Amino acid sequence: MLNMRSKTVFTTGEAARICKVSQQTIIRCFDSGQLKGFRVPGSRFRRIPRETLHKFMKENGIPTDALDSEKRQILIVDDDVDLVEILRSGFEADGRFEIKTANNGFDAGMMVKEYHPDLIVLDVMLPDINGREVCHRVRSDNQLEDVKIICISGMVEADKVEELKIAGADDFLQKPFESEELVDRVCSLLEMEASKPAIS
Repeated sequence: MLNMRSKTVFTTGEAARICKVSQQTIIRCFDSGQLKGFRVPGSRFRRIPRETLHKFMKENGIPTDALDSEKRQILIVDDDVDLVEILRSGFEADGRFEIKTANNGFDAGMMVKEYHPDLIVLDVMLPDINGREVCHRVRSDNQLEDVKIICISGMVEADKVEELKIAGADDFLQKPFESEELVDRVCSLLEMEASKPAIS
């Protein structure tokens, strides 16, 4: 089973969760040179190699066991309660994910700020807000620059899917789908190896 032990480079959001500090603290330490790393060429995104994060944690008295046991955090946003539970079960069966859920855009907005997930699974047709608007709001907050978004919907119009991607969605999955297919897409976006069943 694969977890954070396999990751060699972290975003500032991931480093903040591992160190249990705010993302702004990590960014401040990075920009001051206290925490070594690099910027993605052609962007403002900061990346922190595992070995420098480990060194930073040791130097600042932060327990390093979190670096080895951290699960990837997923926020599922859908007003279909039954579907949410099916998707939750699929992720939990994999064992590498921590799941939070929301059934409307308002709760999702609060949870994104508080929880800062690695990835959002977002239903496009929420009762209180359009999924495209949620994408736009996430992308307009530079503290959420590393959050991936997979939109899900029963709609099929190619132009609507393109609008979602322009608004900031990283991927789109048409309903209905198997939970395993969603987990595979998530693993791909988070650059994780797909979980393989044990061979007996």
